[in-house]
Amino acid sequence: MNRDVRLFLGVTFGLSWLLALVFRLAGGEWGATPATAVVGVVYMWMPFVGALVVRVLVRKAPFFPHIGCGFGITGWWFTGWLLPVVLAVGAFGIALLLPGVEYSPEMDGIFNAMVRHLSAEEVMAARESVSAMAVHPFVLVITSGLLAGATVNALAAFGEESGWRGFLYTELMPLGFWRASLAIGLIWGVWHAPLILMGHNYPEHPVAGVFMMTAFCTLLSPVIMYVRAKACSTVAAAIFHGTLNGTAGLATLLLNGGTDLTVGVTGAAGLVALALANGCIAL
Repeated sequence: MNRDVRLFLGVTFGLSWLLALVFRLAGGEWGATPATAVVGVVYMWMPFVGALVVRVLVRKAPFFPHIGCGFGITGWWFTGWLLPVVLAVGAFGIALLLPGVEYSPEMDGIFNAMVRHLSAEEVMAARESVSAMAVHPFVLVITSGLLAGATVNALAAFGEESGWRGFLYTELMPLGFWRASLAIGLIWGVWHAPLILMGHNYPEHPVAGVFMMTAFCTLLSPVIMYVRAKACSTVAAAIFHGTLNGTAGLATLLLNGGTDLTVGVTGAAGLVALALANGCIAL
């Protein structure tokens, strides 16, 4: 690990984990709140800051070419845009093979989870709103996820991708595709630890969730790396990342049963889907 990589990791982890600590000490709790959304986006941009510090302030060298910020749109941009939907649907199908997990067209699993945070009347109102929708929620999540994935979500995700599939990609690719992917995935997973411990992605199992998130990022890393390499652009990786965040709900939308460790894109079902995707890349 060269000096630039060590400095990048020090700045990125230092600022990110400090932000999470300040948020927690200030009484912040992870959930669907404006404060969480702001902290989450700022956290995502810390890898960009780390790369900027190393390249511009320390090295005084070109920045955007080094992180692979290219805009030559190719078919791989569209592959990166649509592939997260395939992964989410795959995780949905694999989850149905797990014990205690069943198909629920009424979305009982989601509404049962809402009971922990909302009153019975609010949950009933939410059920009625969904029933009255002209478009099926599954279609709505796909459509909105794709739109957000290529716009606002991609912008937020670019903060991360400029560090992981930008700076680190350039620095570590001499190791070879698979070794670089493994190293970046492990780093990326551990970087999430403070957020996971506060309830992000695995609110029912925050401690075990740290290990699950690390495994998830390790398996996801080669897939994004492959899109980034084929597209020759970190922007394509950001679109993939943003769309994955936007469509991840597909994997649990019509399911009842299981836990945050077993179902969903970030659960065991998602890990199997990603393992299959890695097998395709290897072939």
